[in-house]
Amino acid sequence: MRIKFWGVRGSTPTPQAENLRYGGNTSCVEVRLGDQIYIFDCGTGFRVLGHELEREFGDRPFAAHVFVSHFHWDHIQGMPFFRPLYESPNSHFTFHSPTRTRSLEQVFAEQMASPYFPVNLDQMKAKRDFYEVKNGCLPMGEGLQIKTAWLNHPQGCMGFRLESKEGVLVYATDNEPGDPNFDKAVRKLAEGADILIYDAQYLPEEYEARRRGWGHSHWREAVNIVMESGAKELILYHHDPDHTDTIVDKVVMDARNYYPEVRAASEGMEIVL
Repeated sequence: MRIKFWGVRGSTPTPQAENLRYGGNTSCVEVRLGDQIYIFDCGTGFRVLGHELEREFGDRPFAAHVFVSHFHWDHIQGMPFFRPLYESPNSHFTFHSPTRTRSLEQVFAEQMASPYFPVNLDQMKAKRDFYEVKNGCLPMGEGLQIKTAWLNHPQGCMGFRLESKEGVLVYATDNEPGDPNFDKAVRKLAEGADILIYDAQYLPEEYEARRRGWGHSHWREAVNIVMESGAKELILYHHDPDHTDTIVDKVVMDARNYYPEVRAASEGMEIVL
């Protein structure tokens, strides 16, 4: 299993010099299992991944499963700029997402409708399928399954657990602590995972002072989850747009005082299991 980070920022892209070491693109993580491609979220990092896939495959068709945790801008805004959707007519993208008030296909179409975008969904030539994901388990074949759980976030967000013979990855972004049911669910989702990618948008003091109810977590809760779930390595993710590289460096140092196997996600970072 190869995991690569294409977007690690929360809320809005931040292409400022003081945070380019970790990166300014919003949420997108790619997972490779052999020749199978799995993508988690379609923030602005999705655009960059699209360029890389074009370089890799050229004119050859390819397929990918894309899991969208929820429909807030920072998790879908890269989709209209993902070139393989327009230029790879024989490629196949299977989108999986939870559905509350709208389907993912409808959300994608609406964000590209006039007057918001000059090109509509019909211009995409690649084959696209859309499936609703519910709380539970998705068998994907060949010894792989995806387990899901609802996270605590305004308008909902879904966490994903990818289980394979190579290892277990959990992607749990946009989650606020404090609700006993959601707290239990995210620990169950992370139980024994090799890698836990988890929301650490705020500093603990920021959260306590003025961020309650905004749907995000902090590094201290991330450490609590990894220690209580038995997950092996913690990747802090969804960095706040106002957190510079220096702030994220300090977050990692502080977190390692409690648990040694902690890193902050950065664009281009790869992990191999």
